[in-house]
Amino acid sequence: MAEKILTTEFSEEMQRSYLNYSMSVITARAIPDARDGLKPVQRRVLYDMSELRLGHDKPHRKSARIVGDTMGKYHPHGDSSIYETLVVLSQEFKKGMALVDGHGNFGSIEGDGAAAMRYTEARLKKFAEEVYLKDLDKTVNFVTNYDEAEQEPEVLPVRVPNLLVNGSEGIAVGMSTSIPPHNLGEVIDLVKAYIKKPQMTTQEMMEYLPGPDFPTGGIIANKSGLAEIYETGVGKIKLRGKMEIELGRRRSDKDKLIIREIPYTMIGTGINKFLMDVADLVESRKLADVVDISNQSGKEGIRIVLELKRDADVEKIKNILYKKTKLEDTFGVNMLAIAKGRPETLSLRGILKNYLDFQYENTTRKYQALLNKEMEKKEIREGLIKACDVIDLIIAILRGAKNLKDAKACLMNGEISNIKFRHPGFEEDARALHFTEKQASAILEMRLYKLIGLEILALQKEYKECLKRIAQYEKILKNRDNMNQVLLDDLENIKKEFARPRRTLIEDGKEAVYEETPEKAQELVFVMDRFGYCKVLDKNTYERNRETVDGEYKYIVSSMSTDKLCVFTDKGNLHQVKMTDIPFGKLRDKGTPLDNVSKFDGAKETIVLISSQENMAGKRFLFATKQALVKIVAAQEFVTNNRTVASTKLSEGDEVAVVRSVEAETELVLQTSRGIFLRFAMEEIPEMKKNARGVRGIKLEADESLEQVYFVGEEPVITYKKKEVYLNRMKVGKRDGKGSKVRG
Repeated sequence: MAEKILTTEFSEEMQRSYLNYSMSVITARAIPDARDGLKPVQRRVLYDMSELRLGHDKPHRKSARIVGDTMGKYHPHGDSSIYETLVVLSQEFKKGMALVDGHGNFGSIEGDGAAAMRYTEARLKKFAEEVYLKDLDKTVNFVTNYDEAEQEPEVLPVRVPNLLVNGSEGIAVGMSTSIPPHNLGEVIDLVKAYIKKPQMTTQEMMEYLPGPDFPTGGIIANKSGLAEIYETGVGKIKLRGKMEIELGRRRSDKDKLIIREIPYTMIGTGINKFLMDVADLVESRKLADVVDISNQSGKEGIRIVLELKRDADVEKIKNILYKKTKLEDTFGVNMLAIAKGRPETLSLRGILKNYLDFQYENTTRKYQALLNKEMEKKEIREGLIKACDVIDLIIAILRGAKNLKDAKACLMNGEISNIKFRHPGFEEDARALHFTEKQASAILEMRLYKLIGLEILALQKEYKECLKRIAQYEKILKNRDNMNQVLLDDLENIKKEFARPRRTLIEDGKEAVYEETPEKAQELVFVMDRFGYCKVLDKNTYERNRETVDGEYKYIVSSMSTDKLCVFTDKGNLHQVKMTDIPFGKLRDKGTPLDNVSKFDGAKETIVLISSQENMAGKRFLFATKQALVKIVAAQEFVTNNRTVASTKLSEGDEVAVVRSVEAETELVLQTSRGIFLRFAMEEIPEMKKNARGVRGIKLEADESLEQVYFVGEEPVITYKKKEVYLNRMKVGKRDGKGSKVRG
């Protein structure tokens, strides 16, 4: 057969293929399902361990066997991701409730990796067996695996909101999820309250679930901001480590500052980084009262010890540690999950609703399956009881039948043509028999000892108990209140057996205040890459590597160490950052996100201009918005001690497009998204206050927006659609004109 060649547009094929790939990563790898709160690889590892009978009361099995079995049957994406999942599921310091009982070296909170899978062993924890895998055969749907050789569950019948209990983290194409873990007992209390009152508000929910509960303990320092996070599904949690003072017992003993609990974000290499940062602070004399630092952590938990000088200012030391190290950090929350086949950012109410809908579905399936089983038992027991009442007739049929088929036909349909009764008188009664097929089979398989009086009484007792169970199951299935009570009882039993006390303290902590001793001003260079990571370099380092730095970084601003950076964003905000608050880095250091050292939110804002405050002094700045509103604002309008202020007033739906300093320029050109240009005199733009909207610069069509602003003297020639455009050759018009299309 000749090959058929299909012709297609390359860009369309790439777009389609990439879209298919991204959706596969989102739904089949990186983002958890809202129903059971598990990613596919986690679900497959747990199911495979269940199939291997690795219960909590069974011996551990080699991790390599579990990984190989999972990869061969259900998850053909490489052994490293499967083993990493197995390791994380066993780590108490990462999961709110660990699901795997690991035996051997499964890593440490300080960042030590797990031993190779051939050296470690694992089995399921009782919590995973009871809460995640129970009634698997009666509840969820099963689907074929990747090669259609096996069946695997679509989701696991998890009986608690796992999205909240264990949280989740994952990065997909164009989106990510980051859900913090919570306390099991508090989550169960919330679910019970929500079942009784589904219309409860977020504030009412937080009476039962006050906030996340991280396995590393620590402190959540922005209690007042949690309500908005639970309402929207996104936000930032401020985490702090816990410190306590240990006074020296003798005069020769030094007082010690003990860190016993760390922020969740410090898990792994963060502890070593913290020790190095403290050492740098001691070396730079910012922590002059600290004479020694040691990490005495072990099996008992975290214990980082800072030995202090006599009469040291402990509060000042705490503030410096919070301000200058990762002992205070932020946990970004984005409660994204797959709900009804689509990725969706869920609020706390959304998570509970998806969980409860899933529980109603599973409970209905479970009790329907139990009801069907009891109905079958009822049918068989009714047949056996009836057979015991006419046992002489049954024996006569069996003695007169030539084979099993004839005996069964007689029991079911009263067919006696092939039955030869040894004694007359049974014919009429035999014709009246109408047992069902199941009853007839049970009668023919019944053993003679069942005819003993006590056995008949036991059969009647079983029949009555069967009727009770049928009535109970029908009651649950027909009434939502009864089903709710089943769920409430089940959740209470889980809480009694598995819940444990809260570990993380929640409060509205005071802002860490640290007034540094004035240092000699030095010239520094602020650099930030396109991903938002920033640092400061000393001037000499920058000059020696100017070409490299200019090529790698998007923003480069020279400033004195005593100065501030001013960051203008498209949302009309001005964020100010002290140069001393930005980490000092080496040329190849990654730096820190600008979000961590300022109130700038990279997820919601885009930077328009970065300048030093000193460089702005005495200048005027041109503001232009997407809706083509323009104005000039004097720099003194932005002199403030606040970290964040409004730099301009915006109309609804408008954004700042351009902010530029104005010096001796006399003319400018506005460019729109449709390639329309308008040149006019700078003097036509009025100078206004920062809280003014501005005046119209160019008339726009309905689907048009302002895209760029050029100064004619500074940029006489630009490139537009690969053609040179001479700005100084354009015809000068009036502000608020329509402009014209320039072809170059």
